[in-house]
Amino acid sequence: MDFGLVLQTDPPASRVVSLMKRAERNGFRYGWTFDSAVLWQEPFVIYSQILAHTQKLTVGPMVTNPGTRTWEVTASTFATLNDMFGNRTVCGIGRGDSAMRVAGRKPNTLARISEAMKVIRALGRGEEADLGGGTVIRFPWIKPGAELPVWMAAYGPKALRMTGEEADGFILQLADLYLTEYMVKAVKDAAAAAGRDPAEVTVCVAAPAYVTADDSPEALAHAREQCRWFGGMVGNHVADLVARYGEHSAAVPDALTDYIKARQGYDYTHHGRSGNPDTRFVPDEIVDRFCVVGPVEKHIEKLNALRELGVDQFAVYDMHDAQEAVIDAYGQHVIPAVNS
Repeated sequence: MDFGLVLQTDPPASRVVSLMKRAERNGFRYGWTFDSAVLWQEPFVIYSQILAHTQKLTVGPMVTNPGTRTWEVTASTFATLNDMFGNRTVCGIGRGDSAMRVAGRKPNTLARISEAMKVIRALGRGEEADLGGGTVIRFPWIKPGAELPVWMAAYGPKALRMTGEEADGFILQLADLYLTEYMVKAVKDAAAAAGRDPAEVTVCVAAPAYVTADDSPEALAHAREQCRWFGGMVGNHVADLVARYGEHSAAVPDALTDYIKARQGYDYTHHGRSGNPDTRFVPDEIVDRFCVVGPVEKHIEKLNALRELGVDQFAVYDMHDAQEAVIDAYGQHVIPAVNS
């Protein structure tokens, strides 16, 4: 199993670079960041520094979207980094929750994501792409052998199907075992139905991880409080699904939607941060299901279970008060045990 580190691009950028270097030293192979231009610093600028200060780390957004940049600009940025550092980027893409809403726009439609994925992937590989209206372009400066995998984030049935049909990878932002099994199956089934080899779709589960010294009530309570924000972030997407499909819909599992009944709005000022006051509605059960918290042994146990469900990468959301400690614990204990 591969491991990734997910960070927000809070200033100073030098700290983001430092944590990514630390992650690579500890056996992480991917470095991901949020991409929300109003809330955080520009990730692609920081990627150039991460790539320059690491040897093998692959970097990318978790996730970008097709609405905040034109598609040829997104593709050119990835392609430039790959030309400089050797095919070490991946394009994670989704509807755009905070990036679009904070700027006063609605998240992108699935149709727009589908079109964008095709254009960004083709241009990033040096191929021709139709920008619409009969405008077909390619980047004349791309060298042979350029690659740009595009991984799609999804929760709902249509998005899961589209991921299986079109994306190179699937990003699932939660670590619940039941929902992982359910959604990975939906993606793989869609890939097979489209005539693709389901094994060609890389599966990445991303969730907060917090390593405690023991499983005492006090230690677990602190870990849950540090990770509770994640249920609120996921809840934004779940609320959209409930608005579309209704409560207790056969199209969306209750195991995903039931917990947001007590949700009362969301202020993006605290997005993705521990102590977010808008995530108090998230119960401990959801934190335990969606995240990975507890002693090292619990992390190893859950990650082995995820791997059995077809997960190829676990990406650690590292937004809490123990960033270095979690990176080091994974490098010293978790990654060696899972990959032994």
